[in-house]
Amino acid sequence: MKANANPALKSNLPSLALALLVFAAGIALAGIWLHTHPPRSATNPLSGSTRAVLGQLTTPVTIRYYALLPAGSADETLQSFAGRVAQLLNAMQTASGGKIQLANLDTPAKANAASADGIQPFNLDKGEACFLGLAITSGKNSEAFARLQPEWEPALEFDLARAIQRVAATAAPASPAPEVAKPNPEIIATINRLIPDVTAVSVEQADQIFHAEFLKRCNEVNLEVETLIKPARQKVVEAQTSGSPEDLEAARKNLLAVQLAQAEKVKALNADLQTQLAVFQKMKADATIGAK
Repeated sequence: MKANANPALKSNLPSLALALLVFAAGIALAGIWLHTHPPRSATNPLSGSTRAVLGQLTTPVTIRYYALLPAGSADETLQSFAGRVAQLLNAMQTASGGKIQLANLDTPAKANAASADGIQPFNLDKGEACFLGLAITSGKNSEAFARLQPEWEPALEFDLARAIQRVAATAAPASPAPEVAKPNPEIIATINRLIPDVTAVSVEQADQIFHAEFLKRCNEVNLEVETLIKPARQKVVEAQTSGSPEDLEAARKNLLAVQLAQAEKVKALNADLQTQLAVFQKMKADATIGAK
């Protein structure tokens, strides 16, 4: 997330590959929902894609929302924004079917807890410190939105949904190993490039090597798609203030399409990652037998 547009994040995600895989699947389903469910309304404030993501949650998620805004330090605009964030979180809690547990923390006594969760104080020059952020946790996994800002509001729902999905996804059970009887020649070539001698590397070491390559390639994908996501997100922001529901819906669909394309690429990379390790184990076993 970029400065002045998105908050700083802190993550503790022990299985990035699995998280990205589930995230990709969720975005794909979100795309289906977007075309088969009506747009948000006053009685149904969330978009179809967000409802799809929250409806898929299988593990509990806790959101601690810190809105510590002393009257002398926070103006009416910030207070109103904080109220709308609370409404959004309440709607997400309802849409999750009980999977999201929401804690609203808005008293000065919670300042230490806010700092411990990575929420950034601000407006110190105006009086008492303000805190406006949230922490999302599921098991040992967490992400913190260090500071929420009004100008980020149009994209907030979608970024929250993605963060919830990432944190919850890592708690899901691992998928079974893929079929490795006839691996793709490109998989074999990649393994040979990364590990020339399979007998000299343990499975644990190979896993680390493959994960490093996976992260490198994911970063390349992210850099490539970021050039498309940034203007797509900006169009959502602009449409939010244009007063045209049609333009806003079109901008959201465009943003979702870009995210879906990115998710599909990451999903393919993750499939390769799983296959590489399974094929490596078979290659190592075959080499060991051949050496006897």
